[in-house]
Amino acid sequence: MGRSSHGPRPGLSTSRAHGGVLPAARAIAAARWRIVRLLPQAGWAAVLATASCAVLLGILPVVFVLAGSLLLGGVAEARVDPARWPSVVAAFLLASAAFTVQQALAPAQNALSELVARRIDGEAFDRLIAASLHSRGIGPLEDQRLLEHLNVAGYELEQGVHTPGRAAAGMVHLAGRNVQLAGFVIVIGVVYSWVTAAGVLVTVLVFRHALLSGLRSFTGTLLAQAAVRRESRYLRDLAMRATAAKEIRVFGLLEWLRDRYRRAYLAWLRPVWRERRRSLLWPYLRYTVLCLLITAAVVVSAAVAGAQGLTVATLVLIVQAVLTGLRLGEFSPEADMQTIGGARTHEAVRAYERGAAAYDVDERTNPHDEIADPPAPREDIRFSGVSFRYRGSERPVFRDLDLRIRSGQCTAIVGLNGAGKTTLVKLLTRLYEPDGGVITVDGVDVRRFPVEAWRARISVVFQDYIRYEATAAENIGFGSVRHAGAREDVRDAAGEAGILGTLDALPGGLDTPLTPHIVGGTDLSGGQWQRVALARALFGLRHGGGVLVLDEPTASLDVRAEARFFDEFVRLTGGATTIMISHRFSTVRRADHIVVLENGRVSEEGSHRELLRRGGRYAGLFRLQAARYTGGPARRPFDGSGVPT
Repeated sequence: MGRSSHGPRPGLSTSRAHGGVLPAARAIAAARWRIVRLLPQAGWAAVLATASCAVLLGILPVVFVLAGSLLLGGVAEARVDPARWPSVVAAFLLASAAFTVQQALAPAQNALSELVARRIDGEAFDRLIAASLHSRGIGPLEDQRLLEHLNVAGYELEQGVHTPGRAAAGMVHLAGRNVQLAGFVIVIGVVYSWVTAAGVLVTVLVFRHALLSGLRSFTGTLLAQAAVRRESRYLRDLAMRATAAKEIRVFGLLEWLRDRYRRAYLAWLRPVWRERRRSLLWPYLRYTVLCLLITAAVVVSAAVAGAQGLTVATLVLIVQAVLTGLRLGEFSPEADMQTIGGARTHEAVRAYERGAAAYDVDERTNPHDEIADPPAPREDIRFSGVSFRYRGSERPVFRDLDLRIRSGQCTAIVGLNGAGKTTLVKLLTRLYEPDGGVITVDGVDVRRFPVEAWRARISVVFQDYIRYEATAAENIGFGSVRHAGAREDVRDAAGEAGILGTLDALPGGLDTPLTPHIVGGTDLSGGQWQRVALARALFGLRHGGGVLVLDEPTASLDVRAEARFFDEFVRLTGGATTIMISHRFSTVRRADHIVVLENGRVSEEGSHRELLRRGGRYAGLFRLQAARYTGGPARRPFDGSGVPT
């Protein structure tokens, strides 16, 4: 596990843990610097064009105030001295030009900022996808702490508001505001008083610091409510989802859904309201009073100076420069929330990348004698002393597991829920690596095989098999994507799985998209989809797969339908190395070998008849489950834990 998965959430300020203003300032500066470093991803031409617009939009308001002040003062003087009118006209033209160019540049800057943001966000999306796909296993996608980072980053990037790209574009916008502030400070200092200029500068900086500190605290509280917000989003989506509409109405869940959504929404909104008042409203009122006092002092001072001979143009210039400069301390809708929220999203992207990379390092092996082309098992697959537990869990799934899967036979793995049946498949397919022990094929450690080459030898029908929104032929061909174009083999696999006639009857035959969302597409029933998934696995078996695994894809079927499915599976895969996973003991009796998992180890193994004759755990569980369907009593008493005593 990478250190990021144990640290604070990406959005929460790490500076609080250390205390003090300086650590907070360093953390903020570091986060902003990381955002600035993203700008080259947008392309230098776009960045330079955006920065140029920002600088010009910072300078032009200063020019407009200067020209406007000269215009107002010049009109009064020209009425006394007509020779001053040419300078008045020049001031008017300069003010008009500054205003016109400013109005033309503003939409151009918005468009360029959008371009910069989208390019950087596209890179961030690519980084998230690459981090998700780079790991050879699925650990990062099942680690709840890493998923928190992934969910935050993915949601914000999808919404397109508080993103790294928006933060980068916001930093450029803030640079333009800083140019404007510097311009007004210089004008006030040169024309009137450097003390007054320093007062305006300090006031703006203090106000900005207070505002941004409040915004960071506010967004930190908002992020802390992420779990509750996800619940409210889920309920909102549920209310608008067509798949849930029938049950919601038939079961009369409308009022329940409205009430639950309202409670979930207010559960995260109330703390946010409180924090907004604490960190934004009251500080804003306090600093507003301070700014008003400073503004009043400057205006009074300028009025006194005016009474002592200050020209009208200078007086107007001072007042406008002070007022406009002080306004730069206000909230910036183009940058403030974007830079804060975008920095948090960027930290979430980085945290997920680090965590996923740590998994990859832990899973990586460096064998000295790698076997590039692993053979199909000729003798057996063995789990020898295998131990494993999921990260973040204190309870191990396996402890010194010893298991032999004979090649060319059908081996059934049974056990109660939580016995580790699916985890066994994950270890076999190297979606996870064991913490201890070794998995071998004909005596060879599977870690000597390249992961992709070893997985090409295994075809799996998972319990949660994917219904790809693709054509029927593609859904089957994905069992061996390198051979997906072998049309006759696709048809043969569909025929073996008993689904070819159904697929041929579709409007486009095997080329029909298996989703109603696509024009000309259609959907299949649950049982038909199961046969498509089986055909996919059989297609993979035809093209180099040496092992076929059925991991409880029929768990939703009744016991008789599942038994028929397993019978057909055994018939289709006779002679192949097959593994059947089930929690139903009565459906696996035709397997050549049955293994019972319990407490992280093999508790019993043998054929169905052998295990029944022994009268052990398998026999007791078999009779217990059979009694539930026949209505008869269980042969052995039941202690309530799911295991006969």
